[in-house]
Amino acid sequence: MPIEKNKKILFFLPDYKSEITIPFVKEGVSAGFPSPAADFMETNIDLNKELCENPLATFYIKVKGNSMIDAGINDKDVLVVDRSLEPKTNKIAICFIDGEFTVKRIKLEKKCLYLMPENSNYSPIKITEETQLIIWGIVTYVIKAV
Repeated sequence: MPIEKNKKILFFLPDYKSEITIPFVKEGVSAGFPSPAADFMETNIDLNKELCENPLATFYIKVKGNSMIDAGINDKDVLVVDRSLEPKTNKIAICFIDGEFTVKRIKLEKKCLYLMPENSNYSPIKITEETQLIIWGIVTYVIKAV
């Protein structure tokens, strides 16, 4: 369910009351030689519980744009974001900057903060005293469509 809408950016909270169970193969899938079929063990998984370490501080957000493609974050990907994690250099964060949301990598250099894109077509954003910045949370997972 959406909790905030701003400039077509939707935030979603995990639904921990969901009754949906999805089959999950714990042993994983081989990316090399095939695994024998006898090893196939199926259980259920709840992705909300699996991907949210701090449920009360976690939300999902859909990406719009391509400024982070070199970090593996593409348009329409869904990000899992934890608001309880401390913003640090090299972490990818959801930021509210001068009235707009963006996803960028944090870079701190000698008393100067930058929000770094991961696409050479975009420039870093230098944070100054005049910049209004709120770091909403740290990206912990990227959910992709294939």
